Amino acid sequence: MTDPAVSSTPAGWYPDPAGSAQRRWWDGTKWTDSLETPYSPAAAAQALRAPEGTDPNTPWIWLIVFLPLLPSLGLFFIDWSGYVENLLADPTGLSVYGFLLSPGYLVSIVLSWVTTGLVIWFAYLDWRELQRRGVPQPFHWAWIFLMFVVSYTVYTIGRAVVANRRTGTGLSVMWASIASIVASIVITIGALIVMSIEMFNAVSSMTFAP
Repeated sequence: MTDPAVSSTPAGWYPDPAGSAQRRWWDGTKWTDSLETPYSPAAAAQALRAPEGTDPNTPWIWLIVFLPLLPSLGLFFIDWSGYVENLLADPTGLSVYGFLLSPGYLVSIVLSWVTTGLVIWFAYLDWRELQRRGVPQPFHWAWIFLMFVVSYTVYTIGRAVVANRRTGTGLSVMWASIASIVASIVITIGALIVMSIEMFNAVSSMTFAP
């Protein structure tokens, strides 16, 4: 495959003289059998596209989005008025720690640990299901461990962005995650309001009692 007309051309990748869309390696004296496809951002992006019509919305991702709301609901089942009454009656005794033994608080703690384990497991199942559906290089499930440092939404939002790039859809998970954060804040504020009202009523009843 020697070409005397280009014998002075330095070695490198050049358009294939055979007419293919690839480039062929010129070793400085002759054409070799080595071929490469020129890098193209569009081609690279296309290589990471999932099959047309792939649905990135697995059952697992929706459980990851909404399951963490459960533990905060336990705050509404704490007997705040009873806790305050016991605290005022015996401010230096074991009643100070009565809150930590209340059923609502214990339920909230148990739900937190159970939810944490389930969310990690569901992240793995979600990642595996995306691979099964043909989504190339989905957002890795191990990012869910950042929930111990930042929030579980690091996984859900990152996963939504990557899934959208691969399939053209999936951003609904990101918006649902943001809505879940807002709902968690609202629930916490609501619980604090209920706690404040109960504490105020308990203090008032003990202060103005005949």
